[in-house]
Amino acid sequence: MDEPVKLLTIGGSDSGGAAGIQADLKTWTVLGGYGMSAITAVTAQNSLTVQDVTWMTSQFVQSQLDAVLSDYGATAVKTGFLGRAELIIAISALLQKYKPAHIVIDPVLVNHRGQSMFPDEVRQVYLAYLLPLAELITPNLVETAVLLQTSSIDSYANLRHSATRLHKLGAKNVLIKGFRDGDDLVDVLFDGQTFTDFRQPRIDTANTHGSGDTLSAAICAFLAQDFPLETAVSRAQQFTHRAIQQATRWQLGGGHGPLALF
Repeated sequence: MDEPVKLLTIGGSDSGGAAGIQADLKTWTVLGGYGMSAITAVTAQNSLTVQDVTWMTSQFVQSQLDAVLSDYGATAVKTGFLGRAELIIAISALLQKYKPAHIVIDPVLVNHRGQSMFPDEVRQVYLAYLLPLAELITPNLVETAVLLQTSSIDSYANLRHSATRLHKLGAKNVLIKGFRDGDDLVDVLFDGQTFTDFRQPRIDTANTHGSGDTLSAAICAFLAQDFPLETAVSRAQQFTHRAIQQATRWQLGGGHGPLALF
């Protein structure tokens, strides 16, 4: 039996199992990867609300990363819920030390209501310490607006302009997610020269908690399996769309439910 690709997620633990570290590890198991984690925060949450958060220290996050990367190593790494400037700076230092082949940055900056969760210092260190390391950054529309300190992205032209700006700020490739175009949702990839649209019909369901984590984790897995970026994004979008579609048949909690990651 061939060894699985080794994948590392750096982010928060979701006690409800829908998002964060749990979504990443489920995604990687389904896609045949070996998932590892460095936890930045532990949350008490469910489908309705985040009730409490306990943050790890930057020293402990560094210890987790050193322990994993000095022994197992990782072909690809993704970041999710980071939330504190000192954590981002510490994580950046370890990524530069170990130099994984693929780094996917999912800038978790807003909650599912689209409200910014962190002080502006967090935005600033994302731009300074993580964007230059990213093979791919995967913000949604609101996160893009937060990163660029701009108004809401309300047109396709504005979307392309925003992707161009993020690329100029240091990200090698930019995937902006979730632009609404009629009955479709469009994700737009920009590699510095070419725009590529990935289109899927919008599914009318509340069970989308963790969809952004799932998409970025799937891209990470496909990149580690040596798929070209455009193919990795396409396959990951199809995987995530299918997981949302399958979840429309259930209601596991009272609110914003998880995807069906099987």
